[in-house]
Amino acid sequence: MAEIIQRDATWVFGTDALRLTPGRDRNVSVLRRALGELAVPLHALAGVSFERGRRSGRLRLRLRDGADPLPHATGGRLAEAHDPFLLTVEPDRFGVAEYFTDEVRDALLLARVPGTAVTGYLLPGPSLPLSVSAGDGTASFDGERVRLEWNWKTEDVKAATGPRTLALADILGVEWQPSAGLENGHLRFRVRGAATGMRAKYDPNAVELWGFGRDPLMALVATAVQARLPHPSTAPPGPGRTGGEAGADHDALLRRLRELGELRREGVLTEEEFASAKQAVLKRM
Repeated sequence: MAEIIQRDATWVFGTDALRLTPGRDRNVSVLRRALGELAVPLHALAGVSFERGRRSGRLRLRLRDGADPLPHATGGRLAEAHDPFLLTVEPDRFGVAEYFTDEVRDALLLARVPGTAVTGYLLPGPSLPLSVSAGDGTASFDGERVRLEWNWKTEDVKAATGPRTLALADILGVEWQPSAGLENGHLRFRVRGAATGMRAKYDPNAVELWGFGRDPLMALVATAVQARLPHPSTAPPGPGRTGGEAGADHDALLRRLRELGELRREGVLTEEEFASAKQAVLKRM
């Protein structure tokens, strides 16, 4: 067993799984605290790396593509502060982090875990039921239905539609977009038969986000729904899918390719790992 304890989390590695427990420090992100302890099976991992820095280091887990619904729901837009698979390491624990890294790598080699993509989620997503209030509304999910309710800050034209209840069977996709600069973010559900292309402030199937503290929690709602939708690698493009939706998926895959290239340049991915992950993305394109 290997263990590393830091302010933002404690990571413990056994023989076949890692347990990631968020710390109690007030600077730990609301999303990581809300996620709680994560159990990551060894066969869900693609690799692990430790990066030394002058003031601190970073211990990072890399999951196999498709293993976790969180990256799919957030489209790679989750800030590092909210990433549950990234641990900031103090200089006096660099040796422990290197030992932890070696233990996980050795276990991956012994278990012959491939770094290839998977066709089903290996992590279950957030616990249910789940309800988050942020921006212009509240989003709740019980595993079968999403309920959207509006507050006094909602645009009149959207508030006039009243609370929305969306059956999981009618949801084609979900997207969480954080606010950036002067652009607001959103939690949006693509619903069968509903109009697309509306701005989130007017869209009755979207919650508009303004960059406040609870915005990242809406990513948990997106993740919980994504975990119960058909896996992206196996879901056929049904007859209700529009060209705009296909274009959005294509853009997300292009972003993923850019991220993989950056990880290779930073030395986080080996050439072999990069080639394998890139091939998995290209197949989905």
